[in-house]
Amino acid sequence: MLVTLLPWGLLADRLSERIVIAVGLVGAAGALLAAGWTHSYGALLLTLFVAGAFGASVNAASGRAVMGWFPANERGLALGVRQTALPIGGAVAAAALPWIAGAGGTKLAFVVLGCACLAGAVVASVFMRDAPARGAALGDVTAPLRDRQAWLVGTGSGLFLTAQVAITGFLVLFLHEHRGVHTGAAAALLAGINVLGVCARIASGRWSDRIRTRVAPIRTVGVLLGVATAVVAAFVDAPLAVLVPALVVAGVVSLSWNGLAVAVAAESAAGGRVGAAIGFQQTMLGVVSAAVPPLFAALAGSSWRLAFALSAIAPLAGVVTFRAVAEPSPPGARLRETSAIPPAARGTPG
Repeated sequence: MLVTLLPWGLLADRLSERIVIAVGLVGAAGALLAAGWTHSYGALLLTLFVAGAFGASVNAASGRAVMGWFPANERGLALGVRQTALPIGGAVAAAALPWIAGAGGTKLAFVVLGCACLAGAVVASVFMRDAPARGAALGDVTAPLRDRQAWLVGTGSGLFLTAQVAITGFLVLFLHEHRGVHTGAAAALLAGINVLGVCARIASGRWSDRIRTRVAPIRTVGVLLGVATAVVAAFVDAPLAVLVPALVVAGVVSLSWNGLAVAVAAESAAGGRVGAAIGFQQTMLGVVSAAVPPLFAALAGSSWRLAFALSAIAPLAGVVTFRAVAEPSPPGARLRETSAIPPAARGTPG
C-alpha cells in the first residue's frame, strides 16, 4: 500500500473517486482470487503485494468523497462513519475467517476476500457520485512533501497508530501466548473491541462537529490512549478479570481517533488537493504499520510489559506533535457545484 496511497489520492483529485475506488477494488479482487491458487511463497507474496497496491485506492478516494458530500459541521461525523469500515472489517474477519479457513482452507478464504472486494467495486460504481470539482493538476506531485502541516498531522497520527497496532494487532497473540487464553476466545474479544471501536469513531467525529474543532479532541484522545496503554502494561500479569477490561478500554480508545486525523489532514489541504493530503497521511500511517509490528514483536519476545509500556509513550508524543498543528478552517458549506449527492436526493432539479 505504501507505494500507491499517494498516487491514488492524486488520481482521485484529478479524475473520479468512483472510478478510482471501482478500478482499485477490481484489481484487488483479482489479486486475492489469484492468491488462492498460488503454489509458492514468492507467488503468494506477489499477489498479496498487488492486492495491497490496488486496495489502497479506497483510502484517499473515499475520504475525498466524504469531504465533498458533507459541509464542515457534518464532516467529523461523516468521516467517523467512513472510518468504521476498518473495525467493522476487523470484527467480521476476526469472527469469520478462522471458521472459513477451517472449513475450506486458505483458498476459500481468499475467494471470500476477493468477492468482498468485488462487491465493494459494484457499490462504488452504482451508488457513488463524484465530488468535488475536478481538475487539480498532477504536475507538482511533491507538494505534500513540502507542507509542514501535512508532516505534523502524519507524524502525530503515526505515533497514535503505534499504540493501536500494539493493542489490536497483538491482542490475540498476547492473550494466547502469555496468558494461555484460547485463540477463539481471544479472537472474540478482538471482534468485540472492533464493534465498540465503530461506536467510538462515530462518537468522536460527532463530538468534534459539536465543539467545532478537530485538533482539541484528537489531543484528548491521545492522552487517554497513552494512559490506557500504560495501564495494560501494568496489568500484563494481573488476573484476567482486571486485564481484559483494561485491554477493552485501550483497544476501543486506540480505534477512536482515525476519523479525526483524516478530517484534519483533509481540511488542511491546499489547492483542493484533498485526495493527495489524505493519501500522504495514509502513507505515513502505512510506514508505521510496516515498521511497528516487527519492533513490537522483538520487544514482546523478551517482555510484554516493556513492549506495551514503550507503546504507551508514542501517543503522548503524538499529543505534543498535534499541539503544533494549526486548527484547519474549513468552509462552512460545500463549495458551489461540488456536492456528490444526486440532484433528486437534494430536492433540486437535475
